[in-house]
Parts: sequence; structure tokens; C-alpha cells
Amino acid sequence: MSKTNPGNFFEDFTVGQVIEHATPRTVTEGDRAVYGALYPTRFAVPSSAEFAASVGLSPAPVEELIAFHIAFGKTVPDISLNAVANLGYAECRFHQPVVPGDTLATRSEVIGLKQNSNGKSGVVYVRSTATNQRGEVALDWARWVMVRKRDVEAAAPETVVPELASVVAVEDLVIPKGLDFSDYDTAAAGEPHRWDDYAVGERIDHVDGVTLTDAEHMMATRLWQNTAKVHFNVEARPDGTRLIYGGHIISMARALSFNGLANAQLIAAINAGAHAAPAFAGDTVYAWSEVLDKADTPAPGVGALRLRLVATKGHDPSMTLRGEDGTYAAQVLLDLDYWALIPQ
Repeated sequence: MSKTNPGNFFEDFTVGQVIEHATPRTVTEGDRAVYGALYPTRFAVPSSAEFAASVGLSPAPVEELIAFHIAFGKTVPDISLNAVANLGYAECRFHQPVVPGDTLATRSEVIGLKQNSNGKSGVVYVRSTATNQRGEVALDWARWVMVRKRDVEAAAPETVVPELASVVAVEDLVIPKGLDFSDYDTAAAGEPHRWDDYAVGERIDHVDGVTLTDAEHMMATRLWQNTAKVHFNVEARPDGTRLIYGGHIISMARALSFNGLANAQLIAAINAGAHAAPAFAGDTVYAWSEVLDKADTPAPGVGALRLRLVATKGHDPSMTLRGEDGTYAAQVLLDLDYWALIPQ
């Protein structure tokens, strides 16, 4: 019997299957430092312990996406080691800030299966939950991923496509305990623009771009212990190229969004996300945002913005999302819909 893990193929999954993922991972200050080295992030709450304390968060949490990447990475050996591509996300909620010293463990339940028409792969839908060392939920989310079949002759499973909410309801957002933006320091945060200054339908070109490199994205996937073959092994793809980890694009776009949304300090939920096109080393990533909705929250001085964050290959000052045929424009890499907490 082989002692190595070949990963699960599409026919290995069944609806209702529950997977406890190895291994728990402790978040450290090193994660914060390396994240800042990989992405041009400057948000004040995860950058400054003093600033975080001034808004009621002490110790200072790490970026929400650090927790997401770590928790996501736990699922890869069991869910997406043999993936063709990660396709999308829904219903992701951050239940509480993650701080250095927290240990995250992840479990997943298979909630849907759909074989592709070519018979060579299929889409696996899972709901994953990350808990900390106290057994408290840190975040949970649904995602769907295209996975290769081991045996193309294997019978197709019954198609089950789960119904997933298009947006996390405002009343279901979890506001960090103690968060208070009533004495918020805009000078320290880097921009004066508050919740009231943004209008639904407004689009913001974040202007700056970053060119992707193989070394950085492979460092990121190693940091998050994401072992999907397509990110490391040039023999895993027919064209001999390494596919940039989708989470790398998410974090890059979020960091670029600082220029114009510096006060969107905390991600409360990810409503939906689609990797519209693959990215590779040498591509230059830009980003723009659209304000989709606004809401009050019960926390003092805290408002919520629902934002569409779009990453593009090359700068697109026209901020075009879709072509006339309704499909994503050729330059679009990522379409991410999320709620952010911002001072009123």
C-alpha cells in the first residue's frame, strides 16, 4: 500500500462527505511581515498595533486574507491537489479577527458535484470552516473547483448543484467585538474618505500596477501550504507554465485598492468571487472597484460598503467588466464581491 498521497480525483468525492484537513497552522507575526513583503498593503489596522488599539482591536489582527489563505491552504491536499482551476467563492464570513498565536484548523463538507460534458473532469462544491484553538469559528466559506478524473470511464455521479446566496445579508455580518470608529484618525490611516463620501455606482480606478513573478507567487503558496501541482510543477500543465495562485491575485488586488479605499479597513464577508482568466508570471495586475451598496452597522461610527473589486491584466482606465456578449472582458482576471467596514 502506497504511503504517499496522490490527492482526490473527481470520482473520489461524494455529496455529504466530511473531510478533516491536516495540519493545524499557528498564525505568527512572521505571516504579517511576509504578507507585507509580497503585497503592497498599507491598511492601518493590520499595519499598526497602536492604530488597531485606537479602534478597539487589541492585539492587532492580521489581514483577513492571511486567515483565508491559511485556512484555504489546509483544504488543498484533499480538495484541489488535482485541480484544473479554482472557479469561485460564496458565502464567506469572517467571524472574528485572527491574531498572532491563533491556531487554525479546517474541515470541509462536499455539498455538490457536477461532471463536465467532456467526461475528463468535474466541479466539486465544498463548504469549509476554520476554527481556532478554542473551537471558535474564525471564518467559513463555500467554493467550487474543477478537478480531474482519475478514470475517464468512471460513471458520472448524480448532479447536485447547491443553492448559494448571491450576497451575505447585512444583518449576518459579524462586527468584531469592541470595534469603534467614532474617534478614527484619517491622517494616520492615509486618506480622508469615509463611508459618507462614497456613492452607490461609483467606480474607483486604483491606478497602480504590480508585475507578477513566479518566485513571489510560489513563496505565497508555500507560506499558505497550498500544494496544488499547477502552481509549482511545470509538468502539471500541458503548456509547461505555472498557474498563478488565485489567492495571490485576490491579495494583490486588495492591496492595490488601498489607493482610493484606504479606510475600508476590515473585510467582513466575501459575497462571491470568480477567477475570470488565468494569470501567469510577467502579467501586470491593476485593480478597480465599484460601490455596489452601503449599509449602517450597530457598531459606533462603523459603516459597511459592498464593493466589487476587479483585477485586470494591464491597466484598463475604461473599467470594463464584460463585453457585449455578456462574458468577462479579456483583461479581467478577478471579479470579487465583498463587504468592507469603514468609518462613517
